[in-house]
Amino acid sequence: METSSGERLDRALIELGWLEMLDEMPDVAVPLVFRLLGETGAHAPVVNDVVLRAAGRDGGGTVPLRYTGDSWVVWARSGEPSSVLGDDLPIHPVGEGDSTPLGPGRQAVGWWLVGTSRAMLSLARQHALDRTQFGRPVASFQAVRHRLAETLVAIEGAEATLVAAATEPDDLGFALAKAAAGQAALTAARHCQQVLGGIGFTAEHGLQRHIKRALVLDGLLGSSRDLTREAGITLRTKGFAPRLIQL
Repeated sequence: METSSGERLDRALIELGWLEMLDEMPDVAVPLVFRLLGETGAHAPVVNDVVLRAAGRDGGGTVPLRYTGDSWVVWARSGEPSSVLGDDLPIHPVGEGDSTPLGPGRQAVGWWLVGTSRAMLSLARQHALDRTQFGRPVASFQAVRHRLAETLVAIEGAEATLVAAATEPDDLGFALAKAAAGQAALTAARHCQQVLGGIGFTAEHGLQRHIKRALVLDGLLGSSRDLTREAGITLRTKGFAPRLIQL
């Protein structure tokens, strides 16, 4: 994944048995592949396979995916990147989608967001260790350490939520897990940008690419804000909060 991306990586994953893994051991395949996509900064249209398989359809194709604001997009398996959502991603708007199951797709994108968040944290941490100010490493300053610590707590919490949602899969659990992962990624983007300062805005530094990726992925299959609102409506309708995990 560190040397390939897009259509080339998609073909490589299929040759390695990605679709078979998705059928036989999805609880291993989905966290592994999508977390690595985030950590390496690569991309591949494999979220299509997760949604298609959840609907009982063959993988290897595409399916309209819900996006924030009641819009729909297609993550193409080939073709030129679109300038609509991230200029390096082949995501294209479409008129409407269908009622395919969203839960497994949200879980997959959640793991992608966790991987992206860890990549941003790693870049900020290394910068804090390398950068010196007033004769001391930036990492020694309390304000910087607090930002990095808050980012790590958000990421660990999101990962725990994703693991918990997978133990007893349901739409509400997956929605909350995706919301937690999206919020963690936004927290990581904000804090890591502050730690890196001006260099984090430059095209030469890798942080800006991860931030743009996090913003796009947060909106895919429902943003953290949208999903939190939907969960609240669901709980109000039911009149009680179900147990999401056995403690």
